[in-house]
Amino acid sequence: MLRTRLKESLIVAMKAKDERSVSTLRLILAGVKDRDIAARSKGNKDGVSDEELLGLFQSMIKQRHESIRLYKQGGRQDLVDRETQEIAVIETFLPQQMNADEVADAVGKLIAEIEAKSLKDMGRTMAALKERHAGRMDMAKASALVKQKLSG
Repeated sequence: MLRTRLKESLIVAMKAKDERSVSTLRLILAGVKDRDIAARSKGNKDGVSDEELLGLFQSMIKQRHESIRLYKQGGRQDLVDRETQEIAVIETFLPQQMNADEVADAVGKLIAEIEAKSLKDMGRTMAALKERHAGRMDMAKASALVKQKLSG
């Protein structure tokens, strides 16, 4: 489903002559193709799932935030603007993000549900969070919250 949306969005952007969206969508599709090729070499003929694509989108956004930080340090506002526009394009394919209260609530409920007691359970907890909330939750922030709750 996400693949179809990506391809349709690329066509719309090309017709509208929106160069930033076209280049960003082509970059996304190239990343998807790379992941599909890697998945096929591991025996997955269908390519990666939509959940894995959401993870790809989140990592692309994370990379751009890091680039923005560096470009700001270097005084390159033109590149900051470009990266910000790319983030906006990528975010259109992500589901509505959970706010901090929703993340805390989901983490607390999951820890109680799987009976996680210590930091030894962190991997199991994070895997369950990724499975249930892929694309909706910032996993770096969730990881910090899980670590805090399991160590305290």
